[in-house]
Amino acid sequence: MKLVTWNVNSLKVRLPQVLDWLAANQPDVLCLQETKQEDSQFPLDALLQAGYQAVFSGQKTYNGVAIISKVAATEVVYGLPGFPDEQKRLIAATFASDSNAKVKQACPEPSRRGGDEQTTQKTKVSAHANFACEVKPAMAAVATVLEARQGASEEANAVSPMQSGRIRVVCVYVPNGQSVDSDKYRYKLAWLAALREWLKEELVRYPKLALLGDYNIAPEDRDVHDPQAWAGNVLVSEPERAAFHALEQLGLRDSFRLFGHPEKSYSWWDYRMMAFRRNMGLRIDHIQLSAPLAQNCTGCAIDRAPRKLERPSDHTPVVAELAG
Repeated sequence: MKLVTWNVNSLKVRLPQVLDWLAANQPDVLCLQETKQEDSQFPLDALLQAGYQAVFSGQKTYNGVAIISKVAATEVVYGLPGFPDEQKRLIAATFASDSNAKVKQACPEPSRRGGDEQTTQKTKVSAHANFACEVKPAMAAVATVLEARQGASEEANAVSPMQSGRIRVVCVYVPNGQSVDSDKYRYKLAWLAALREWLKEELVRYPKLALLGDYNIAPEDRDVHDPQAWAGNVLVSEPERAAFHALEQLGLRDSFRLFGHPEKSYSWWDYRMMAFRRNMGLRIDHIQLSAPLAQNCTGCAIDRAPRKLERPSDHTPVVAELAG
């Protein structure tokens, strides 16, 4: 299973690059940040034609998150539960990771309400999944017979998040913070604290959980091209790094650091000062995995190729691969 995060910095501008990348790399799940599109403008048709489905939460000009996937998303949550916020920064969904679960989740479930207004939006799923629900009566009949022979009730045989074939994917666009003396910085730290509290509960319900996104945090000095120049600034400050490590204390592993990589490996480069050519970057895009997923992670890499394209995003994809 291939999980990817990519801050595209405007999906409208970068859609051709996203479609090309999907065709070439065939990820199972792609988490996007800074889509910068209202939901009515989201290019769902183009993604369906490419063989992908999507759930998304966007707004004009700023923010916006989406999860693009090969199979239908279920149990979708929009926004960070318990943290009232108009900014579109989080979307979460559950996916099947094996063939049996894929069959069982072919009919998309309605979005589960998460307790605040941000989780009450209608789930956006493709017509392809609904069509699949209409053409499998024979499969349903066979399943009923098998269950009867085993003496199991439908409820006892249902796939639950606790079973091995379910993976919870959380896509986040963490606030930037602007500067350490700003209200936006305090908002960032409060948002991260609320994220940790919610994830603590999610990990109980979903032992196989992946947190992907643009964290706007470089966890260590080796994730910064010039630590001395950046010291004390937003993205590298100690409270931000402490918030990142607090997520690790929940049992989430930094998948990139599970493997050896060349020094000066980054995922973001400023558009100014020829930063990409000079490799003056930061590693601020991350994929954190719960222990069961980390154990099956076979690789994690930063794909620099999209950053070399004409009119690229200032970020580039981070890719984690899981066995099984």
